[in-house]
Amino acid sequence: MKVFADLHLHSKYSRGTSRYMDIFHLSSAAKKKGLNLLGTGDFTHPLWFKEIKSRLSEHAEGVYEFDGIYYLLTCEVCNTFEREGKTRRIHNLILAKDFACVEQVNEILKRYGNLEKDGRPTLTLPCEEMVELLKGEVKDVEIIPAHIWTPWFSLFGSRSGFNSVRECFGEESRKILALETGLSSDPAMNWRLSELDGFALVSFSDAHSPSTLRLGRECCVFELKDLSYDSLIRAIRKRDEKRFIFTIEVDPSYGKYHYDGHRKCGISLHPKEAMKYANLCPVCGKPLTVGVLHRVEELADREEGYVPKHAIPFKKLLPLREIISHTIGENTNSAKVVKIEEKLIRHFGSELAVLLHAEEAELRKIAGERIAENVMKNRREEIRIVPGYDGVYGIPLFGEESKSEKPERGKILQRRIDSFF
Repeated sequence: MKVFADLHLHSKYSRGTSRYMDIFHLSSAAKKKGLNLLGTGDFTHPLWFKEIKSRLSEHAEGVYEFDGIYYLLTCEVCNTFEREGKTRRIHNLILAKDFACVEQVNEILKRYGNLEKDGRPTLTLPCEEMVELLKGEVKDVEIIPAHIWTPWFSLFGSRSGFNSVRECFGEESRKILALETGLSSDPAMNWRLSELDGFALVSFSDAHSPSTLRLGRECCVFELKDLSYDSLIRAIRKRDEKRFIFTIEVDPSYGKYHYDGHRKCGISLHPKEAMKYANLCPVCGKPLTVGVLHRVEELADREEGYVPKHAIPFKKLLPLREIISHTIGENTNSAKVVKIEEKLIRHFGSELAVLLHAEEAELRKIAGERIAENVMKNRREEIRIVPGYDGVYGIPLFGEESKSEKPERGKILQRRIDSFF
């Protein structure tokens, strides 16, 4: 069974999420995307826990189902604690095998934070202690540090993170299932750190809405004889290419924190340029938000291009809406873009089917020459991207088509494009 899995997302009970983040809309969006396994997200929230418990039916051991889409019980928490005179804020994913395990996890975590306040609760609990507690008291639970390079809330984050896995998790490091690369890095960037060789690298979307632009933009692809909680965990842990086939990534430049920068002043800089300004904004003099590329360069002990022994392959793909949007010069949520996307999905079965397998000749018949050409460029990883920075997404460039868009996107965008070239 081929499994396309996105295990990091949120419910309508998390801050900054769509009110449509419920099981019905998630299942519908997963079908359009081409996913068949989702994480529930937010199982620590009492109302969401009640909802998923009432709506999901058991498919196999540790796997639940709604309207043809399978689910694993998952959540994300924010561990906030003091270490060496600095406040640390680290996001971690938690996977649990069944509802009884979830109840145990929630019983433990409610001692350290208000689980009703937010779908992604803030816990006054160091990461190392949380792993020790959960792995010691709950039979089937796994922990994955989330989007490990994001500046503000992650393991290696420039603003509140650490310089190694061990600094954060101590002796409990060996109990960590995997590391999530996040949108602003890809596996190749992570392979440059030898200390990460002992961990599987996974990619998920961290979706806050059920839009195909967000859900499944990063995911993991497995080939399993049977879909169960244990079989999936084994596939991740053992990194067997026959079972854990590849991950789907957006180009890391597309992520919101790839370059260094200062959004307020419209300043985006490659790390080498940022260092010339001592990591201070050349406009206002305030500290730049140090991006993922900078942090990888700081911590890497290998040159670019190194591939470790148990590396899982990956493919870089931009979402279909981005391709359509930039090809025709319309906003990603415009009616025209959505109409073309839905037409392609109806014809080929799902967005991932379009991005991965659709034949160019058939694409030309359905969507026209320019969109077909850019879908194929996307598949061949030939699209350049003006890197994202300080919370601003990167900008894909599609050759001649993108030139007409420049005047409409303002002075800040023009400066980003000019500096990129």
